[in-house]
Amino acid sequence: MEARKRPEIITDKGQMRNWSRAMRSQGQTIALVPTMGYLHEGHLSLVKQAQNHGNLVVVSIYVNPGQFSPSEDLSTYPSDFNGDLCKLMSVPGGVDAVFNPHNLYDYENEDSGVSRENLKNLEGKKVVSCVEEKGMGHETWVRVERLENGMCGKSRPVFFRGVATIVTKLFNIVEPDFALFGKKDYQQWRIIQRMVRDLDFSIKIIASEIMRDSDGLAMSSRNVHLSAEEREKALSINKSLFKAKSCAEDGQVNCSVLRDVVIQAITEAGGKIDYAEIVDQESLEPVDELKSPVVFCVAAWFGKVRLIDNVEIST
Repeated sequence: MEARKRPEIITDKGQMRNWSRAMRSQGQTIALVPTMGYLHEGHLSLVKQAQNHGNLVVVSIYVNPGQFSPSEDLSTYPSDFNGDLCKLMSVPGGVDAVFNPHNLYDYENEDSGVSRENLKNLEGKKVVSCVEEKGMGHETWVRVERLENGMCGKSRPVFFRGVATIVTKLFNIVEPDFALFGKKDYQQWRIIQRMVRDLDFSIKIIASEIMRDSDGLAMSSRNVHLSAEEREKALSINKSLFKAKSCAEDGQVNCSVLRDVVIQAITEAGGKIDYAEIVDQESLEPVDELKSPVVFCVAAWFGKVRLIDNVEIST
């Protein structure tokens, strides 16, 4: 049996940068898979795809407080670093390094950053994200202004600012040649693409198709919080999306009709719609009629779990 490859565990950003530069000086190329941990098969598929692009693979594991507002689920976001490490070691070929920093923001009053225990103290304060507690020094953010406005950006106004900022920081620290993102977070993928183009990062962004469980539910670290009943009801998301795609392929071009197919199915299953939008694949602008390639993006709540999914439609 082939011995499982144990990656180098790096927690310091200076050490991570030095490792990458040493590898690159030897002519190696690096593929980065950014994650927030609690890995599933979707993440592992990104690792396998990364192996096809870079000589070396780095996986970052960091739950980013900058993309959460104080009312969101940072304090309950699932975490299992040892389990993540075992999963990465189970991938044939493995990964070469895991970057697992304790904190990637600068603070004026402490080194420890935002602890899960003190998040409750943020409630009621006029802060935008979990980074901006009184006394914290971080104040530089990256915005992709137009692409972040719709869909998830409406209900989670700090989310993409936090994502773009932390991905920029990871790119500056790891200095990869390639970075891999899943299409489940479609808006995020397009925002990162645009950011890389606009800021002249010398990094190729690779997109991976959505990984689904055997029942069709899009894989997500948050799925663990669904009860058995909620999970069954949540299947209405992917089932209705593919029904809408089938209707489009059969000639239905009215986006209002297609949206109703999905909204009705999810609502009847007990879900609460955050948004159900049909948008241009490149600009993410809403469309009324199918004339060019679009993506149908949905976010819906089942219980206390917010799920996202999408399907690309080319007619």
